[in-house]
Amino acid sequence: MSTPIRASTSSVATIGRRARPRTYSPQYSSHHTQPFSVLNRPAPKYEGHVPLTTIERGALAIGSAFGSLINPRRGDLIAALGEATATPYFIYRLRNAMLSNPTGRRILRDRPRITSQTMSMTYLRTLPSNTVGYNYAAWLDREGVSPDTREQVKYIDDEECAYVMQRYRECHDFYHALTGLPVMVEGEIALKAFEFANTVLPMTGLSLFAVTRLKQAERKRFWETYLPWAVSNGLKSEEVINVYWEERLETDVEELREELGIEMPPDLRETRRLLREQKKAEKLAREAQDKIGAISTSGV
Repeated sequence: MSTPIRASTSSVATIGRRARPRTYSPQYSSHHTQPFSVLNRPAPKYEGHVPLTTIERGALAIGSAFGSLINPRRGDLIAALGEATATPYFIYRLRNAMLSNPTGRRILRDRPRITSQTMSMTYLRTLPSNTVGYNYAAWLDREGVSPDTREQVKYIDDEECAYVMQRYRECHDFYHALTGLPVMVEGEIALKAFEFANTVLPMTGLSLFAVTRLKQAERKRFWETYLPWAVSNGLKSEEVINVYWEERLETDVEELREELGIEMPPDLRETRRLLREQKKAEKLAREAQDKIGAISTSGV
């Protein structure tokens, strides 16, 4: 990968001003003469932006970290944790990774959004079964997920970096579809481990503490199978933030995996199904053996 390009928000904004949706267009002046404090909060830099002091950001990070550990299904807390821990360095590193890539620069210029309005599920379901778009729609249908469930970014101060975080968030389901990992806690932890190795966003690494909530067999499977897969593939693959998914919907999914350098992990749902069947068969065998033993004893 080439050396990251250092650029300000205005450097890309000038190139793609006409292509940007209103959501992330700067609307408010950020100039203020008094020091930033709870009682003197600067004006928002984009729609929905909530400026935070350093203390507020730290409190948000700690509170959302504990809350999401207690309830991993609280997407709002996970989103807040991601934003509170992404600055001052990590989100800029991800933004620079996009600036250093031709496709990443086009994404920053065009500012595409992934929603049910921009992604026609009806069309994607008609694509050949080997395409990225079909696999994405099939994964959403199988897991009962909608692209409209992603929280809006509000705690990142830099307007361009806010879009980068939003883009990462909205692409998350494509990563699921590409790897085949389900939305259950075990699958989410495995995908977060992959994302941490690939994006270095702290929230994805902190999410690994949720492994403590897994059952013993699930933890063993994670440490022995899915964590090694996640680290290996996350580090060696291309930066997935630079995939222009809207342009790759008709691409063969295996071709894209090969292009990115991503190997499929073992099918988690199938693995769990086979283990359930195995346990059920073992239980029936034990019960049958107990009945035989009882009959033999009564016969004696």
